[in-house]
Formats: sequence, structure tokens, C-alpha cells
Amino acid sequence: MVKVPVFKGSCTAIVSPFNEQGIDYDRLAKNLDFQYENGTSAVLVCGTTGENATLSSNEYAEMLRFCVKENKNRMKLIVGVGSNNTKTALKNAEDAKYAGADAILMVTPYYNKTTQKGLIEHFTYVADRVDIPMILYNVPSRTGIGIKAETYRELSKHPNINGVKEASGDISLTAKTRSMCGDDLFIWSGNDDNTIPLMSLGALGVISVASNIVPGAVAKLCALCLEGDFVNAWELYSKYSELFSALFVETNPIPVKTAMKLMDLDSGIMRLPLTEMNDENLARLKSAMRDCGINI
Repeated sequence: MVKVPVFKGSCTAIVSPFNEQGIDYDRLAKNLDFQYENGTSAVLVCGTTGENATLSSNEYAEMLRFCVKENKNRMKLIVGVGSNNTKTALKNAEDAKYAGADAILMVTPYYNKTTQKGLIEHFTYVADRVDIPMILYNVPSRTGIGIKAETYRELSKHPNINGVKEASGDISLTAKTRSMCGDDLFIWSGNDDNTIPLMSLGALGVISVASNIVPGAVAKLCALCLEGDFVNAWELYSKYSELFSALFVETNPIPVKTAMKLMDLDSGIMRLPLTEMNDENLARLKSAMRDCGINI
């Protein structure tokens, strides 16, 4: 079976716009339109940036249905389904498939963690039972466990496991994985600041936080890399490099939601335990936004 990547280019890990009553669907619709109008290839809903850990089961299901309907097949729609409970991840994957999503994103199990053998069984359990492309998500800074290249190789043999959002920051791991898996496992950068290095190794784009506020720039950066024009890609990257850093000066999505508010793209409140930015970090964020030409 020849695998086809879920998307190429930029995928926005979209924020969840909350108000005191729940999810602000009017704002969510505007956010989806904003992404499409600025060249985004795919959107990820119910991910880390979408504060999925704070969504109730009803909110999760409602958001899936709304995003599929509102997206109108304009962009690929990926749904975060990960859990440290394998059967919960399976239920989420089934819901995503039933709602009409194009793919799922499944993070490594956190807190209880597992071995590399456990990772293989965890991901395979879901991939065996739901016929939808799965993107693995490797982010050991959040979950406390990372995926090894040898584990990627084993998982890449499954026809439903399409690729990985690689957010470990380990460039050597990406190089080894690419060498071992080839086109049996597509790679996307999970960090905006790693987009060019990973795409130079064969990654097909980025699942981005920054594209919530600068979707056109992130889409252009990916397009240049896909064309092999890394000289101009680096020139564009240099304009936004401090912004990419400032968006992680506090826990994601605190800075990006704050930036959206400053741009009149207000996506509402953050849910506890996330809180407002402190003054020092806010000043850095504002400076980075101004320096790359964002009017605030």
C-alpha cells in the first residue's frame, strides 16, 4: 500500500475560543475562515493548543461536528484524540471518524507513561479499530515519554499510521527516523522554530501555533521549503524567529491567545489552570509582534 500524506504545508493547531458559557462558535467560525483565506492547508482541532484537556465530552463532540460542517472540506481537518487511557483514545477516534474528520492526531500516553513496547500496542490498538489516517504526536516535554526511531519504524508498517508530529526538538531523531522509515511515515514539525531544519530532512510541513496569528507567513515558509528554496525560507524565518520564541515564553496557548486578543482576533478566556500572562512576558510578546510588522 502506497501511503499519501494527510497534508503538505502548514496546519494550524487552532485555539478553542471560550466564553463564560462555553465555546464561542461564532468566533470559531471566523477563525476557520481566517485560516482558509490565508493559505492554511489543514487545521487541527481539540489539540494541546485547543486546551483539549479542559473540554467536556459534550463540548468535544459538539466542536467536532461544528468544525467539520463549518470547514466545508476547504482544508484538511485533523482531530486530537490522544489520551493516557487507550480505550478513551479509541472512543475519541471513533467520534472523529463518525463526524467526518480527515485524520486524527494521537499523543503519547502521559502520566502513567509506558515502555516503547507499550507505545506500539497503544497506537496499534486504535489504528486496528478505526479506519482513519493517524498522525502520531511526540512531545516528551509535555508527556514525559518519547518515541524512538526503532519504534517509529515498527509503527510505520501499519497502513493507518500516516505520520508523526515531531515536537521533541531532537533533529538527530528526525534524521534517523526519516532514514529508517522513508515514505512509510511522513513527518511534520511540531515546533515552529524547527520547521526549516526538519523540512530540510524531508518533513512535509508544520503543525503550527504561530499560524493562529500569522497563517500566511507560515504557509509561505512551508511553500518555500517544499520548493527547496531554503535561502529565501531562512530570510522569511529570520523575520519571525523572535515571535516563534515569544509564543512559548509561557505555557501554550497562553501567549498565542493573548496575541490574538491584541490583534482583535479575540478568542476569549483561558480555562484554569491556565492564567493571564505576567507583565514581563507580555512586554516581550508585544515587542516581538511589532518587530515582525503586526499592528497592535
